[in-house]
Amino acid sequence: MVLHRKKETDNMAIRELKRYRLRMQIITHLYKQSPQSALSLSKQSHVSLPTVRSVLDQLISEKKVCITGTGESQGGRRPVLYSHAENAYHIVAIEFGHYKARAILINSLNQRITAIHEYSTNINDPLLEEHMETAINHLLEESGLEREQIRAIGVSMPGLIHSENGINQTIKNPANRNIRKRLTHHFHKPVYIENDARMQALGEFIFGKAKNTRNTLVLNWSWGLGLGIILNGQVYQGDKGCAGEFSHIRILPEGELCECGKKGCLQTIASTQKLLDMAASAIKKGTVSQLTNRFSSALSKITVDDIIDCAQNGDELAISLLNKISTKLAWGLSILIQLYNPELIVLNGALAKAGKYILMPIQQALNQYCLENISHHVKIEISEMGEQSGLKGTSVMTFQKIFRDKSLDN
Repeated sequence: MVLHRKKETDNMAIRELKRYRLRMQIITHLYKQSPQSALSLSKQSHVSLPTVRSVLDQLISEKKVCITGTGESQGGRRPVLYSHAENAYHIVAIEFGHYKARAILINSLNQRITAIHEYSTNINDPLLEEHMETAINHLLEESGLEREQIRAIGVSMPGLIHSENGINQTIKNPANRNIRKRLTHHFHKPVYIENDARMQALGEFIFGKAKNTRNTLVLNWSWGLGLGIILNGQVYQGDKGCAGEFSHIRILPEGELCECGKKGCLQTIASTQKLLDMAASAIKKGTVSQLTNRFSSALSKITVDDIIDCAQNGDELAISLLNKISTKLAWGLSILIQLYNPELIVLNGALAKAGKYILMPIQQALNQYCLENISHHVKIEISEMGEQSGLKGTSVMTFQKIFRDKSLDN
């Protein structure tokens, strides 16, 4: 009798687990593509149509799914279409940069509930939690939502990040490196941490230029050289979450000192800071240029956008500077191309705005440095998403996490 009851209990637990997994599959499928019919969800989940409809009815009663209309008839009745309910799931996505962070509130229909809120901070900010608290309160006030309606917080930031442990090894104070523990304790919400370059790659992969590709490199070309790697249709993290440290490939053994403490890293010769340094040096020498006319007495105010603007107005110095920095970047890209054999490289970040002024010298340099049989098939394109890719990737990552977390299925 005892064995019979135990077997019944075990079978019930198995049925409940299977039903829970089906719920999560349906929620995930609807997140990836909405609206969908019950038949479509049945085929994707490999579960009978009546079972799928039963789960959909339950999700509708819980106000997590709603009926959004009917689809095209395939010869019979028009199919009912299902989607996430507009207010079923909300998350906060935050993307850290070197000097500021950007936060937004998004629902599971990938709709913005708020505008992007930008605020000053960095990964070593001693008041990081307090500044994030202020930003989230701002989003809640704008949206009219209550804090209890936020399911989770997704955070992307620069650095060597072990996402499973929630640790950013690049934070200077070892006591502050467990970002997930700090933020979970402060906000009493699930918090998921990832590297910013990987989240930009995920955003491009789901919504942007990298959509429908399988082997793509996404480069955020700014103060550093953040690299997101998509291999075989998956964002590649590496063994400890440290894949993609493109900035710190050593190019010049006797080069300049990098912020990482080593000499001659690619970042020291191909970042936006190097571009600004080269511009300042040329201006100091009195080089004839629009840049010299505008910034000879205000070198600290020159920006990457200023250099791009002058290049677009035909300024020879600006065009030459972009050419030189692009050629240096191509040294590093040639290594990546011959290691990974990608089908596409997507350029994002401050320097990507230069368009043809960087694409042409990069391509010319790659023709020189790469094996023709490998580089010939690689497309290099400018992101159309710009600054949106990181926040969108962070939101996708966060929804994927909460849809797999049984404790949040309520």
